[in-house]
Amino acid sequence: MTTEPDATAPPKDYRLLVPRDWFRIDLTQDRWRAQLKTFVDHQAEGKNVPAEIKQETWATLRNTAEAGVRAGALEFFLRPELEGGGILPASLIVSLIPRTGGLTPRDLRTTLEAKQRQNPAAVEISTVALPAGETVRVVGPTTLDLYIQMPGGVGYLALAFAVPLSGVTGPMRRLCDSIAESLRWIV
Repeated sequence: MTTEPDATAPPKDYRLLVPRDWFRIDLTQDRWRAQLKTFVDHQAEGKNVPAEIKQETWATLRNTAEAGVRAGALEFFLRPELEGGGILPASLIVSLIPRTGGLTPRDLRTTLEAKQRQNPAAVEISTVALPAGETVRVVGPTTLDLYIQMPGGVGYLALAFAVPLSGVTGPMRRLCDSIAESLRWIV
């Protein structure tokens, strides 16, 4: 006899399918800075990238990772986007946001809409149903943030995509959506 997993039990982990060409950095380990440096060096290798661009890219990605770690980030995925001599990649930061109080997806959406009025760059805020759960989606010109409600009311898993060169449109938007739709909980 098989039993269905308890949809109200907090998950033990998650599974997310990310394409193989995205470089994964585990932000829960102390070695993430070395992994990030390896990525930047590899992207610049053989591409005649000026040292200043390489240093700027390293600093931007390091600052993004450090801010993510402070905010509960677990993983940092990087996808090269080479245009105009730059090496700034598309990225995905996966973060755990523990639930404080009874913040429902509707409450979260209302809070984000209030913030959006102060930041017109976020052009669309909506609530969508993904296979992993009810999700608040915030789309900007170069960003896509998804806040997926975790089973058991323990919080949200945030998927923060940034696509600085091509923006979150067309094929890149579909790729980001596909990654988000692949999220599954391990209970």
